Formats: sequence, C-alpha cells, structure tokens
Amino acid sequence: MIEINKDQLAERFMKYVQVDTQSDPNGTSFPTTEKQKDLSKILLKELKELGLQAETDEFGYVYSSIPSNSSKNNIPPICFCSHVDTAPDCSGTNVKPILHKNYDGNDIVLPDDNTQVLSAKVSPYLKNHIGADIITASGHTLLGADDKSGIAIIMQLADYMVKNPAVIHGEIRIVFTPDEEVGKGTAKIDMKKAGAVYGYTLDGGEAGSLEDETFSADGATITVHGVIAHPGYAKDTLVNAMKIAGEILDALPKNEWSPETTDGMQGFVHPVSLNGIAEKTTIGFIVRDFRTEKLAEHHDRLKKIAEAIVAKHKGASMEYTPSEQYRNMKDILVQHPQVAEYAAEAITRAGLKVKQESIRGGTDGSRLSYMGMPCPNIFTGMQNIHSKLEWIGVNDMAKAVETLVHLSQIWEEKTN
Repeated sequence: MIEINKDQLAERFMKYVQVDTQSDPNGTSFPTTEKQKDLSKILLKELKELGLQAETDEFGYVYSSIPSNSSKNNIPPICFCSHVDTAPDCSGTNVKPILHKNYDGNDIVLPDDNTQVLSAKVSPYLKNHIGADIITASGHTLLGADDKSGIAIIMQLADYMVKNPAVIHGEIRIVFTPDEEVGKGTAKIDMKKAGAVYGYTLDGGEAGSLEDETFSADGATITVHGVIAHPGYAKDTLVNAMKIAGEILDALPKNEWSPETTDGMQGFVHPVSLNGIAEKTTIGFIVRDFRTEKLAEHHDRLKKIAEAIVAKHKGASMEYTPSEQYRNMKDILVQHPQVAEYAAEAITRAGLKVKQESIRGGTDGSRLSYMGMPCPNIFTGMQNIHSKLEWIGVNDMAKAVETLVHLSQIWEEKTN
C-alpha cells in the first residue's frame, strides 16, 4: 500500500507557487528571467537535505539522482522532469495560494477579486473533488500549478523513495528546467547530466491522463516592405507596410484554420505578433499540426495568401521565413512503445482509468524525445492553467506521486 503524505505535498506545492518564476517571451538572456533561479536554489537545497546528489548550473537547470536499490544492474535510468517557470499570460507576482479544505461543491469567490468566481458550471472537473482539498490563488494572479504541481510531485516522490527503501527501483533521474513556457526549456539542457535513457514530463491535466502525442510546430515570419514617402507629399507614392499587414491578417480564413475554430486533431495557423512602421512591418505566426508533413501545406497556403495581398500594391515586397520549433513526440515514442505502456500500467495500478490523449501544444518532452530521451507526459491535476481561476486538487497530485512510485517499480520488474 502506497500512502502519500497529502498534507506535506500540499504544503510543498503552496511553498513553491509563492516564488515568482515567470519567464519572459521577449527576454534575450538564458534563462529569460533571473528570478527563475530562486526556485532552482530552493529545490537544490531540499534535494541535498534528502541526502541526494544534486546540482544546478548557470542556466537554472537542476539535476539530481535517486540511486538504484535493485540487485539488477541493467535497468535503464528513467528521468522525471518538470519546469520551474510560470507563463507570462497572467501575473505570477505575489501569488497567495489558498487551501480549500473539504470542498463543498459551491462556487468559490476568490477574495482579492470578487469578479473571479470558480464554479463547477465553468469547471465541471471540480465535481470530482467534492469532499476533498483543492488549492486556488487569491484572484489577482495565476496559481502556478503549471508546472509547480509537477515539481511538487517529483519532490514528494524523492522524499517517499528516500524514506521507503523497501520500494525497489532502478536509478531515477530528476531534471527541473527553466523557460519552458517561452519554448526554450531544453535550449541549454545537458543531456549527459540528465543521464537517462527514457523520461516522463509531469505537466498534464486530469488524473489518469497520459499524453504521448503533441503538435509538430513551426514558426513563420512575414516581413512586408512598403514604399516610404513624406506624408505631406505622399500621393501616389506612399505604400504603407502596416496597412498591407492588416490586409494579410484580414484575408486569413474566418471560420477555419485558426485556434478559435479548431479542436481535436485539426491543425492551425495563428498570428502572434505584429511589429513595424509604415516602411517595414513584420507579422509573426505559429504553425501547428499533428502530422509533420502537413506543416509544409500550411506554410504554402499562408505564403500564397500574403503574396496575393502584397501583389496588389505597386512597389511593395515581402519575405516569408519559416522556422522549426518542435516535432510530434509520437513519431519517436512509437519506436519505444514500452515507455508509454509502462506509464499506462502505473496509472492503472494507482487505481485510475487511463486517458490516453494528444496535446494541442508541446512540452519539454517534445524536444527531449528528439534529443534521445523518449518522453511522454503524465498528469498532475492542474486545471484552468495560465489564468486567475487556475486550481488543482491535492488528491490528484497525490495520485501522480503514487503513479511515479508504481512506474519506477515497473521499470525494475520488467527488466530481465
């Protein structure tokens, strides 16, 4: 029987979310904000206090190891990974977590902003937690469960394994990364220090969810060049690049091919930035699809839309620049089916129903899979992420810890 200390887990999580670790999408340093290292230092100290080998580096990564206690010497090391940063979408400064004991199912009005109301009508998953403990923020900030729940789960696992040596397992590696929310989580990772053959990110939602597929992702930049002239003498001369950019955006399909009109396995193209002056304007896009080969079709369609608009303006020109971001982890994981299969078995052993899902986004696991560490994503319980109504159930986090204990045992059991 695996018994997880839920009070300790909740306390650990609430401690971590109070550390401001918001990353900066416009940052040029690495990590993009120095404050992410504040949490890295706390985690380093706690790991060492458990008696584990641990280190951090100049970039804010934390690397640690729970040594094998098995008589088998050929068990592949596995890695559990989460990210320290929180999203730039909503303030992460002065987070005040609130533990709601024995949630009664009624609406929760967050005290610092009574317009922020957490309701089962909006978040039906709350009904699964009636009579149990949940954690919210106070109304002015996000909570930071993405991904400090993952960090708390991994740290609770480390605590459990150290205190329960009768649980037999191979080597367990731990990695905490910065800058995942701005797409740079693995940019400076040292895979030798990570030291694992297979990995799992703890960065998922509802209890039981197992995600082994992500979008394949590209970026694209359209640079529009206009014709500049003094506005007082610009008749029949001036061609305003900003107006052309506006026409390009207006020409995008209104009822399909966008995040707001797609779901499931549908891909999309999405403008994310617009910068410039009359002479030169750039539009940044993200391009997403589960089928990697479809990205080229999306690029071709977007480029043709832009070219048709620019061609209507004498003297204007444009450049289209695609860039690779990450690729669907499924393409790698199908070559190593045991990685997801063992995770599914662990979830089942924890008494949960497995919900195998695809992520309409990406994780550090997307890149790690292509860097030689096949790496699906396991649930933490986080809900309404990146918002003031973010919340998490303590039971879900505890079940995630239990799942990791089972998973560690399964890798040991199934190694001949």
